[in-house]
Amino acid sequence: MSPAIHHVRPNTRRGAFRTIADALRAAGTEDEIRIAAGDYPERLLLDRAVTLVAEDGPGTVRLVPVTPGLPALELSHSATLNGITVLGADPSRPLVLVTAGTAELQDCDIAGGRLEVVRAASLRVTRTVVRDAALAGVHADTTGTVWLTGGLVTNIDGTGVVVSGGATAHLTDSTVRTVSGSGVRVRGEATVEIRRCAVEGPGRNALLVEERAAVLLDECRLKDAAAEAVRVLGSSPRAQDDGTGGVRITGAEVTGAGATGILAAGTGDVLVSMCSVRDSAAAGVSADGSARLELVDCRISDSRASGVVVRGFARAVVTDTTVRGTEGNGILVGERAEVRVTGGSVRASAYSAVHIAGEAKAQLTALRVEETPEHGIGVTERARLTLEDCQLTGCGLSGLHLDGYAAATVDGMTVRRSHNGVTDRSRGEVRVRDARIVDAERAGLTCGPDTTGEFTGCRVGGAGTAGVVVAERAAPTLRDCAVSGSAGSGLVVARDGDPTVLRTTVKETGKNGLFIGEGGKGRYEDCVLSATRYPAVHVGAEARPVLRNLLVTDAAEDLSVDEGARPETEGCVSRGVENAVWPAPGTPAGAPSAAGPVKAAAVGRAGAPDGTTATADASGGDGDEETPEESLEDLLAELGLLVGLERVKHDVASLVKLMQMVRRREEAGLAAPPLSRHLIFAGNPGTGKTTVARLYGRILAAVGLLDRGHLVEADRSSLVGEYVGHTGPKTQRVFEEAMGGVLFIDEAYSLTPAAGSNDFGHEAIATLVKLMEDHRDSVVVIVAGYPDEMEHFIDSNPGLASRFSRTLLFEDYDTPELVSIVEHHAERHQYRLTDSAREALSAFFEATPRGERFGNGRTARQTFQAMTEGQAYRVAEMAAPDETDLITLRPQDLPEWP
Repeated sequence: MSPAIHHVRPNTRRGAFRTIADALRAAGTEDEIRIAAGDYPERLLLDRAVTLVAEDGPGTVRLVPVTPGLPALELSHSATLNGITVLGADPSRPLVLVTAGTAELQDCDIAGGRLEVVRAASLRVTRTVVRDAALAGVHADTTGTVWLTGGLVTNIDGTGVVVSGGATAHLTDSTVRTVSGSGVRVRGEATVEIRRCAVEGPGRNALLVEERAAVLLDECRLKDAAAEAVRVLGSSPRAQDDGTGGVRITGAEVTGAGATGILAAGTGDVLVSMCSVRDSAAAGVSADGSARLELVDCRISDSRASGVVVRGFARAVVTDTTVRGTEGNGILVGERAEVRVTGGSVRASAYSAVHIAGEAKAQLTALRVEETPEHGIGVTERARLTLEDCQLTGCGLSGLHLDGYAAATVDGMTVRRSHNGVTDRSRGEVRVRDARIVDAERAGLTCGPDTTGEFTGCRVGGAGTAGVVVAERAAPTLRDCAVSGSAGSGLVVARDGDPTVLRTTVKETGKNGLFIGEGGKGRYEDCVLSATRYPAVHVGAEARPVLRNLLVTDAAEDLSVDEGARPETEGCVSRGVENAVWPAPGTPAGAPSAAGPVKAAAVGRAGAPDGTTATADASGGDGDEETPEESLEDLLAELGLLVGLERVKHDVASLVKLMQMVRRREEAGLAAPPLSRHLIFAGNPGTGKTTVARLYGRILAAVGLLDRGHLVEADRSSLVGEYVGHTGPKTQRVFEEAMGGVLFIDEAYSLTPAAGSNDFGHEAIATLVKLMEDHRDSVVVIVAGYPDEMEHFIDSNPGLASRFSRTLLFEDYDTPELVSIVEHHAERHQYRLTDSAREALSAFFEATPRGERFGNGRTARQTFQAMTEGQAYRVAEMAAPDETDLITLRPQDLPEWP
């Protein structure tokens, strides 16, 4: 039998029912009841699958209250309402109650009470308004499912939508506004998806998530919440690879929050991706408690506190996220929190761009910091920083500032145009490698009192005062560093400062190259000082430095010594010095220098005059033998120990044979063949290009084709100027710094400007081509970058192709090689992997995406670091770990994200 249609018309005696209740009693399952316009003072129970329709359209049929405190409409079956208005008398009570089945409301208006779904009922609500209720507008406490599509919840004295228990809810294209409590509250073990919705001006949170609830918020607008826009408490289930679990916020626009924009607390997972958080009255995004927060490709701006805050025991991963214009720090990490930041930028923060305090740990990779009146990155108390390939520009205090007992490991960093470059005042362990400090307003590198930092391969250029300052009682170590263009002295050592400075170059300083103040100490070996305006080395009264194998060139004076100073000197020589105390290179022991006999003030510890040919032995003590040079066999063996790179090793070995032949021909008085020593290193990041370049220079020195074989690293910023006439001198200074060694230009293709631009990159290339021709036997130039881009670079200037005729291809590491790299790091740090850990590690690398951000060897190193941290947490929970526990890495120590 087909469904019947029943009519309700109060003023008609025939062919229709006068009340809706009468029609319901007569209606069968699937029947339709069409209701004429009017007010109906009825309380209805829909206990079968019927449809109620406003015959004259939405808003024309109104159910008015009859019994205060009771629902005007109860649905206990799969009934449908279309265009019906339900009016209530008690806003705090349920007005429409769904207790069973799957009911449906279309184009309805629920006013004066809440819409409530309980037990196992489900409800579909489409284009419906819920208004003028108290406590809640919509409350779903059911094991069923609720769909709210195209709806409006407004004027609620309480929460707009509450989803609790085990309910599942889907809110789509809906709006919640003018509510005194939270816009949407999810609690219990409920699961909610909210898509393309807006929550405007709630009296508390726009979204509140509690207990073990899971939420997806996708492409929503959360505006002007009185408290946090999103507040996540409790212990939401762990986010899964299939996109379920946790709290996931994607593509949201969060503006004008009265407190923090997004707050993650408790112990749950919160993923925030491709979101904009603006104008928060407190932090932009914050993680506290033991929350796990992940920020991906977000924009956080104009927070009236810090942009990103991670505290308590929270862990956060921040990727490709921009923080800008905050009135506090850009990123603040404190207490025992941990954060990993990759890519992205922090700009124009009112306080330090990144501040790490307490016992927090932070790992920063490829982060850009620009324009802050305070420190670029500040680390204090007992916090730990790992930093790699970051760029800091325009910092009002220091680019990197360390104090307290902070620990820092830096591998690649550039600080430009800051008040100070790097300031180390920490008594913790500090290791900085490959830092470039350019155009600091004052000192480039400052080592504060009682510090013992290690600085390797660092370059300081254009400092406004001293290049490097060593304060009282500081004992830093500088290896293979370079200081150039300082307005003051290159290296300044205060009383009781006791640095160890090895194989370091100082040039073109406005004052001394090395200034050792009264009572200063230190050991300075195998250093080169050139083109200093004042004496290259000055030793103050009562100072007792050890000067070994220093070379001074192109200076008016090599050494000045105050009365009472007691320098200990060995093997120091001068070349091109007008008033020289030290002899020229190759002068026999005891021979006078060009300036006459050595003054008594410059006598060494043993009483012999400076210029003695005795050198330090391998341990750094006195010796009668010359320091042995590196053998070619040892260097090739060191190359052979590198993981993978078999093709590169073969190419280098072939080059060595060619170079040996060139050397033999020169020794025999024959003309050298037209062989270019300059190379192109083509490969992705992390494939060992810099490591091989450093070895290649040492190999050429061992063969005898380079004087020193040291490596000078450069990139676009160190070669290209900012105005006409600036590029040529900059490029020439870097080139001269590499004389006798290898100039390694990373991302060389960035020197090639875009078509039609007025970039000065072409000038840098032209200058390089000329310098390579003028000094073809003194410098080896290696240009490196992605393979395709390097082809474009070589084609940009006719002179490049003839000078770079050989390319070494650095292939990506495969999975077994990545595992070997991790095992190598483990062996160096006294760890060992179980067989199952190796298998898990192999699976981990197989699952790791090999996209543009894949770091090859860097990824392997970061994975090892993550494993050691995971192992530390695991072992810390053991009651009595033994030595095996302390050194063993297991599968569960692997990070959970590839």
